[in-house]
Amino acid sequence: MGHGQGALEDVVTDAAFWRGRRVFLTGHTGFKGSWLALWLSELGAEVTGFALAPPTVPSLFELTRMEGRLRHVQGDVRDEAGLTLAIAAARPEVVIHMAAQSLVRLSYDEPVATYATNVMGTVNLLEAVRHTPGVRAVVCVTSDKCYENRETGQAYVEDDPMGGWDPYSSSKGCSELVVSAYRRSFFDPNQMDARRVAVASVRAGNVIGGGDWAADRLVPDLMRGFAEGHRPRIRFPGAIRPWQHVLGPLSGYLLLAQRLVLGGPAVAEGWNFGPDAGDARPVGWIADRLAALWGDGAGWDRAGGTQPHEAAFLQLDASKARARLGWRPAWELDEALARTVEWYRAFARGADMQIVTLDQLRAFERATHPAAV
Repeated sequence: MGHGQGALEDVVTDAAFWRGRRVFLTGHTGFKGSWLALWLSELGAEVTGFALAPPTVPSLFELTRMEGRLRHVQGDVRDEAGLTLAIAAARPEVVIHMAAQSLVRLSYDEPVATYATNVMGTVNLLEAVRHTPGVRAVVCVTSDKCYENRETGQAYVEDDPMGGWDPYSSSKGCSELVVSAYRRSFFDPNQMDARRVAVASVRAGNVIGGGDWAADRLVPDLMRGFAEGHRPRIRFPGAIRPWQHVLGPLSGYLLLAQRLVLGGPAVAEGWNFGPDAGDARPVGWIADRLAALWGDGAGWDRAGGTQPHEAAFLQLDASKARARLGWRPAWELDEALARTVEWYRAFARGADMQIVTLDQLRAFERATHPAAV
């Protein structure tokens, strides 16, 4: 691998680090989880995935034929005993926790299940790690919505207070508090000699990319509508979000996991992985750009009626990850949008989506470190 100098040395996702390394990944059948599972398998990691069945039909997990590329364990993070047994059997060195109820609107309909999955699922995961020798690093994935959103117009930094208006956002703030309490109580970075487990949490902005079919989410709703020839309805076209291609934050998670294993306590804390400030755009702007990229007269309309509360402005300050990890997103927003439409267009014409997805992953890697690929 061709490394840079100084603080940028770790910006390369190191295949030599991941080759043969045992990784336990929760939520590997979801949108983000499937992309990460595919990436880890390409890097040569020995991946055990623990998750419910794929949450949508179609699913990226099935389209990329991921079940044949890892050890697939179907389970629920709310089942502490089952999760503990699965982690013990996998004997991982790295644990990446992505399993979650990830939809704001569903959290209004199913608040108890949302808290059970997002909060107690995190507790169960960390409890299982406590009783599994050999784990060196844990990355717990939460959300940019974990912060108490006071609509100040300022980007959130890692030490801003946790909070949340809706059950989903609140559950993610609670999950962050669980990670912090477990790190202080059981995985103290100042006592790494006694228990060599470094625990970090990560918060990412709105991710886009091929293979997302979740209900009530902007890009999947638009892609379905455009493909079917109708005009999707958008609830909050003026809401501003930090948009980024899914591979951007995932590259940060991998980089952080490497550093947790190699450096331990120096990076065992919370991290934001968000796009540059210029890539925080209104929902309506994103919809217009995606419609133009799709073509064929694609368009959208504003939804009527009363809608549940959602934040009007949300942006992350990821300067800490840039300065201390040397991380930066390889694809800016225009590239992310183009790659997303490219993926769904390929799906619509019946392409082999494992090949398409791998091609995009390799293109991202080339953009991240062109001299090393």
